[in-house]
Amino acid sequence: MTKPLILIVDDEVGVRELLTDALRLSDFETLEAKDGMTALTLMRKHKPDLMIIDVNMPVMDGFEFLERVRSKSDNTPAIMLTARKDRADVTRGLRLGADDYISKPFGLEELALRVQAVLRRSMRIEEEFSILTCGPISLNEQTYEVLLDSEQVELSKTEFRLLHHLLLNKGRVMTKANILSEVWEIDFQADSGVVDTYISYLRRKFHSETFEGIKTVRGIGFQIVEPKGKS
Repeated sequence: MTKPLILIVDDEVGVRELLTDALRLSDFETLEAKDGMTALTLMRKHKPDLMIIDVNMPVMDGFEFLERVRSKSDNTPAIMLTARKDRADVTRGLRLGADDYISKPFGLEELALRVQAVLRRSMRIEEEFSILTCGPISLNEQTYEVLLDSEQVELSKTEFRLLHHLLLNKGRVMTKANILSEVWEIDFQADSGVVDTYISYLRRKFHSETFEGIKTVRGIGFQIVEPKGKS
């Protein structure tokens, strides 16, 4: 089996070497980039399975790099690496499409576990699949195709995971803490505004005059429900 390829983007040589050694010991292949422009060039030649991106880099910081990657419809999983403790940075990264974050200084075991968790989530292939539906929405778990009234809808990986989680629990109210845990695999509530942001993204793509099935349950969380007259 081919080893997962991890792209490390960090301007500090020592950090890149530390990450490379730790990941290779955990049976990953690595690529290194000293800045965002170098990383963009590498991504034109290689297809990494995951990126580890330092936030605080000169010229092009980690946020700008991730934004450029996502603007090309590239949904390669990303973990942000930051020495800053500001939770606003974490929220910004998640809103740009990051899958997780790690604060410096970090433990090598924690790093490997987080990388494995993100890869499991992004590379999981269902042996058996089903089509989940709610009103005009249908989601194919095997092909990752999402339709609205038989028209394909393009979703980011995070949007897909959120919609999938809501559809799996159709009719049930999901708390923000549950959504953060199941969709982002993080356990903090102070930055739960990222859930509201992604719910708004889904509403823009799926709500219409005939379907407004993604509901807010004040003070608790969110649910997706069938239109009236359907079960």
